[in-house]
Amino acid sequence: MTLLHQEHPVHDHDHGPTCGHVAVAHGDHTDYAHDGHLHREHSGHWDECEPGGHTAHDGHTHEHGEDCGHQAVTHGNHVDYVHDGHRHAAHDGHWDDH
Repeated sequence: MTLLHQEHPVHDHDHGPTCGHVAVAHGDHTDYAHDGHLHREHSGHWDECEPGGHTAHDGHTHEHGEDCGHQAVTHGNHVDYVHDGHRHAAHDGHWDDH
């Protein structure tokens, strides 16, 4: 999975533990869900933290949904579910890693 380095140009909000946005652990950093996309702090500015390409999560038998017990995060035109330290999104009958 390739992450794009796309700076979020007008972002005057500082994310953190008390900012009110959903925090999602993502590898070596924390993403914050804000306005349907994910931001991460990077070298004094905020970047969009979006995956590139398509990575299916093989062997994922758990069905996510409203009452599945995992944190739901609005992401663009769909909902991701935070599970085992990453986000899953429904895609063509399977779950993708985001």
